[in-house]
Amino acid sequence: MYVRLWACAVAYALVSFATASAQTPPAQPPVQAFAVQKELSAPALSPDGKHLASIEVHNGKRIAVVRTLDPVGVPAVGIPIDQGFLVRALWANNERLLLTVNVNMRFWGENVKPWYRTISVDTKGQNMAVMFSDNAARDINYATATISDMAMDDPDHIYMPMFDNANNAALRNYEGQAFRYSMFRVNVKDGTSERVAVGGPQTGEWIMDGHGKIVGRLDKSLNPPLDHLLVNANDEWKEIQSASSLGMNGINVLGLTRDGKGFIETEQFGDAKTTGLVSRDVADGKQTPIFSDPKYDIGAAQRDPWDHRILGVTVIADREADHYFDEDMQALQRGLDGAFPGNTVHAGSWDTAKTKVILSVEGPKFPPTYFLLDRVKHSASPIASSYELEENQLGEMKPYPYKARDGLDIPAYITLPPGKAAKNLPVVVMPHGGPMARDQIGFDWMVQFLANRGYAVLQPNFRGSDGYGRKFLEAGYGEWGGKMQDDVTDGVKKLIADGIADPKRICIAGWSYGGYAALSGAAFTPDLYACAVGGAGVYDLKKFLDTRAKDYGKDSDMIASWSLFIGDRSKDAGKLAAASPAMNADKIKIPVLLVHGKDDYTVRIDQTEAMDEALRKAGKSVTTVTIPGESHYLQKMESRVQWLTELEKFLKANIGN
Repeated sequence: MYVRLWACAVAYALVSFATASAQTPPAQPPVQAFAVQKELSAPALSPDGKHLASIEVHNGKRIAVVRTLDPVGVPAVGIPIDQGFLVRALWANNERLLLTVNVNMRFWGENVKPWYRTISVDTKGQNMAVMFSDNAARDINYATATISDMAMDDPDHIYMPMFDNANNAALRNYEGQAFRYSMFRVNVKDGTSERVAVGGPQTGEWIMDGHGKIVGRLDKSLNPPLDHLLVNANDEWKEIQSASSLGMNGINVLGLTRDGKGFIETEQFGDAKTTGLVSRDVADGKQTPIFSDPKYDIGAAQRDPWDHRILGVTVIADREADHYFDEDMQALQRGLDGAFPGNTVHAGSWDTAKTKVILSVEGPKFPPTYFLLDRVKHSASPIASSYELEENQLGEMKPYPYKARDGLDIPAYITLPPGKAAKNLPVVVMPHGGPMARDQIGFDWMVQFLANRGYAVLQPNFRGSDGYGRKFLEAGYGEWGGKMQDDVTDGVKKLIADGIADPKRICIAGWSYGGYAALSGAAFTPDLYACAVGGAGVYDLKKFLDTRAKDYGKDSDMIASWSLFIGDRSKDAGKLAAASPAMNADKIKIPVLLVHGKDDYTVRIDQTEAMDEALRKAGKSVTTVTIPGESHYLQKMESRVQWLTELEKFLKANIGN
């Protein structure tokens, strides 16, 4: 397999950017206002705070943009990428910007695979270099974009892992290849690489100290599936921890403590088994609890952008809240929360001196907006909003908890259309994807589009959702199409009982697992809904598991995890068929819309093809839309426009507005 991915960066000056009109906004903005991010995302400050990099959309395509903050008055520079989808922009040093690009493509006639590459450019978007430019092993790696260490003491280099054969005949198999996950020191100016460590046969992760030193590594073994945490002691590897990696278990190292003396790992606490944090001493392996919440799992770790050490953690109750272990950062966070009450505020990027900080602020009626905070001048300046939407165009979102039929408490949220009373409304039920994910209070472009168009939106965090502890998650094991689906149904029935929903105008719609839940709702509760919309959904469970086994191996952790949630692809064939919408298409009575990206790797398009075929054979009403060149994640703005346009048309035809 030989693939080259070249991302050609060409810089051009950006004189000005579109700003929101001063006129009164229309009550219903065009679809593009929700689907197209007009301004910037993922802003990042350079180490000295003199430049700001971001990803922006211009003429429908994502580009990188570099703005000079000091001195002022220098025109911004746009850096377009001629191939692929720009997913990340961050600084290697004050002069070099790292851009990561994703391209989903086929090779040797096989299914689509996601490829990731990182390039570097200077502040003017010139002098491009592809990381691993001199290493042929790059061409057989799907991903050569992971950055393990920024090594700020050595600004011309970063540390990146990649699979290679280590040029060691003793490691090669009968084909001359035996790939190890090795660590490389990569020159950010020309992309050349130097191997600094060779992984063991089962190494899958490296842990570094922020200054170019390898501290630990994580190895994975099969039969039985185990994780092994090893530390580097005087160039000798010593195991200090092992744990079963079956299902959602295993060792999860987030990074190092602020002082570098301990690993920060996730652990479970209390009766609910919520995920919290512990520190494991690098020297002796001793474990010390750091943080936990009795009701909610931790979310993302808060890392220093330069040495990647762990500064804090995010907890999601109904909305996200950041908790820092560093008192200076926690004091800053308290001030930010007070300045933007009722919204979620993150300190997303800062210079190495922490005098300048990029803030992101968002809420259901506050689209993601970025500010530059100057801690010396005690001032905050708005940079841009991701969407050109006004508060009066957006719906109110609030908790809507209820009990499932077996007494389990189900967290959920309802978003009401602006200007309408919560009575006898057309409703879109939108189960989330994953299913090991969750919804929360915040800005959601799909939900707010629907609310703007006059629909109430119910988002249930059914059992099996993440964020509420291991017990809640494990309650979903084996319950695809069963109790997980009942939880959604029970939420709909509560909306009807509360008089919020017009029982004749309810549609169920979702993406990924949400697509599965939508078609399951149509098949297994056929009289509850007036229509169903499945986006990139799983509809044939046996086919899905077989594909995963082919991609990752029948004995992989991936298959072990999916088997817990869905069932064994060999032993549970009857159960899988009974829970598959494609095998129950004859039960569906309502119109169905199916949408899928043709280059989806996460859920292959053959799932939608199977559902479409089953519905047509059963004589059912189905509209199927495929989006060329699109992945699972609606990365392209034009794809989002197409998705929302098709969704709006379908809903209006079937439940009005």
